[in-house]
Amino acid sequence: MSGAHGATGATGATGANDDLVRAAGCVVWRRAETGEGIELVLVRRPKYADWSFPKGKLTRSEAADPLTGERRAALREVREETGLECELGAPLSTMRYVANGRPKKVRYWAAEARGGAFVPNREVDRVLWLSPEAARRTLSYDRDRPLVDALLAALRTA
Repeated sequence: MSGAHGATGATGATGANDDLVRAAGCVVWRRAETGEGIELVLVRRPKYADWSFPKGKLTRSEAADPLTGERRAALREVREETGLECELGAPLSTMRYVANGRPKKVRYWAAEARGGAFVPNREVDRVLWLSPEAARRTLSYDRDRPLVDALLAALRTA
């Protein structure tokens, strides 16, 4: 997994002469248990004590297949971090920033939770299901907040 602080190593790099870290993730949603609206899942990473959307670096095989690798990586990271099985939806924003001195590009998709259950793990010790407004307030990084609006827009046009 990678996050705001990133990780070093070759995994996620696009090539020997390129220092770009490629990652993928999802804004996972479900219908609210109350029947009113939707909820989004946020993950808490104990290493950074932050709240974000599930995401992580592409493996070498995912990075080698640009047509489907990012989608596979996004679903894999959601499953690893949250235990959720999801149906991938519309592509959302691509975030670019510097983490640990390296440029990072994270592609996001909307993803509807279809099943599974969270088990705390080394990378993620808690998940929260929150309304879009509560998720926007809880996210640790300003750059993640526009993803909430991107998801809502994608769901309105679906």
